[in-house]
Amino acid sequence: MKCPKCGGEIPFYDLKPNCKHCGVNIMYYTQNEGLMRDAKRTELESAVARMIVARIKAQFIGGKLQIARMVIVLLGVCALLVPFAATSYSVPFYEGSFSAGLIGIITGFTGGTIMKLPDFLGSTLFGDHTLLIFIAFILIVIIFIIDLVIFAVWALGFLNLTRCAKVMRNCALTGAVISAVVQAAVVVLNIVSKDSPVSQFKMGFGALVCLAVFIAVFLISKAVLKKGIEPVYRENDLKRKEMLKKVRSGEVDLDSLPIPVFESDEEREERLNALREALKVEEEGKEL
Repeated sequence: MKCPKCGGEIPFYDLKPNCKHCGVNIMYYTQNEGLMRDAKRTELESAVARMIVARIKAQFIGGKLQIARMVIVLLGVCALLVPFAATSYSVPFYEGSFSAGLIGIITGFTGGTIMKLPDFLGSTLFGDHTLLIFIAFILIVIIFIIDLVIFAVWALGFLNLTRCAKVMRNCALTGAVISAVVQAAVVVLNIVSKDSPVSQFKMGFGALVCLAVFIAVFLISKAVLKKGIEPVYRENDLKRKEMLKKVRSGEVDLDSLPIPVFESDEEREERLNALREALKVEEEGKEL
């Protein structure tokens, strides 16, 4: 074993806390180096954490547009609860109903109604409108998926702010077009199914609500892209992040860095003020 300070050889049986060559306390000397190393690493890793927080703020509450987008996206998920349409049918010895909304679709999956939809294509239960009903249902499911994709992209948008806004804009445009088609199909089915003796079709307004939500998300995302999304980072945090990458890759030795690694004028002033306060408290304690 060698002394960490002078490099002198220390026998393994020498259990004294001090080096017999230079007299330094070996434990405290290495502990000080470890503390300095931890302080440097903490400075660099804290910068990365602050940058993530800055992106989260920019994504969700970075401005009026982001706050409005957050409200609209959450309302969009709630809009899925509004039924798009409802149908009921009654034949001898059997009757049933189905609501094309989030709750109705979940109930349809658990009850097995959704799995029987392909069987309806070959039946005459809904007359000549069976294919149109089936297509409208598939489009409603696609609207649900688009709405949930928009929510997921918005929730994870802090990972890439610009790409998030672009994906939300494109998904919202697609959802708006499909919602308009679904609402038109619902209106047509409501008209042509009135004379059916065995089935009834009731028009809902879920597609209109989703259409309004998609248009709002599209316009807000477009405005956000035009304005630009710039997270507010603390000075030198970008440099700290790059330095941390070099330290982790082995390109830079952590022990060779100064402490603090980077320091702005504002940070230096804060550190000196904290030091003055600590010294002041210490002096007041001595006086007491």
